[in-house]
Amino acid sequence: MKSILDYETVDYDRDLNIVKIIDQTKLPSDIQIEELTTSQQVWDAIYLLKVRGAPAIGVAAAFGLAMLACQIETTDLDEFERELISKKDFINSSRPTAVNLSWALGRIMDRYREVKNRLIKEENIDISIIKNTLLDEAYKIKEEDILVCRSIGEYGLSLLKPGDGILTHCNAGQLATCKYGTATAPIYLGHEKGYGFHVFADETRPLLQGARLTAFELSSAGVDVTLICDNMAASVMAKGKVNAVLVGCDRVAANGDTANKIGTLMTAVLAKHYNIPFYVCAPTSTIDMTAETGADIVIEQRDVKEVSHMWYKEPMTAENVKIYNPAFDVTDGSLITGFITEKGIFKSPKEM
Repeated sequence: MKSILDYETVDYDRDLNIVKIIDQTKLPSDIQIEELTTSQQVWDAIYLLKVRGAPAIGVAAAFGLAMLACQIETTDLDEFERELISKKDFINSSRPTAVNLSWALGRIMDRYREVKNRLIKEENIDISIIKNTLLDEAYKIKEEDILVCRSIGEYGLSLLKPGDGILTHCNAGQLATCKYGTATAPIYLGHEKGYGFHVFADETRPLLQGARLTAFELSSAGVDVTLICDNMAASVMAKGKVNAVLVGCDRVAANGDTANKIGTLMTAVLAKHYNIPFYVCAPTSTIDMTAETGADIVIEQRDVKEVSHMWYKEPMTAENVKIYNPAFDVTDGSLITGFITEKGIFKSPKEM
């Protein structure tokens, strides 16, 4: 019987020219593969969190733009470019905080400019060559994500000991990437080696990515995982059950300030109080050196009904109560013990 780890988080069917994703809004009760064929469907999938996690968003966006390029029916290069840029800008508007979205789209556009200039120089303007090249680049982004996550896992595992208790927040697992995850990569590699980790997964209100996704995939892999409410993190830390905190991230500023799922800052403050190392597992693609500090990171505000209605048969609060629902918070770089990247372990982005 297939487990959730046997499915591709993001995939592409080249014969049908469609992007395929696991609809993560249906997990854990129902594993549904959704097929995306239009720019609106790609935008919705990212905005509505059907595909989520910075690396997976980047891969989905890359495949999405390459797919849409294949749908452009023109032999005129200028017209093709106008349509391609328009589709890129539309997808890029879906979520503002995760830098992998704009990074992956930018990489597809860079590849487009390279092949365009080559074809112009060769006096061979063949749009089909451009389309195939963009698809190849999207596949390369996916393949690189798997290698990056594996490397993060290996570096992260070097910081852990057999039997360690690990706390994680949100979902930085395989469902947020193409394989291994970022914050879960050391856990999976350690599990393969018999390290016997015990993981505490914060439920991660209001969208419950820890409860619905992290606990689901870790338990599917046979990892010893315990789900806790977000406000129980201090309790398990105070009891000495946590030896390290591993989290992912959506954007890292040049000074080390890090945007991640709301509640990460609270977890970092607690870890500092209890003298527990707090590591951010960060592919270098999530580092934004154009953002000097966390104040330069745009924080996405989401629908208040995610707090009041999403998981309840009836609204869980009175109709006139104000609700604040930022998707992310920014953890000060001083609270972060180190950044675990595919290139090694660093104290700050400026060391990389």
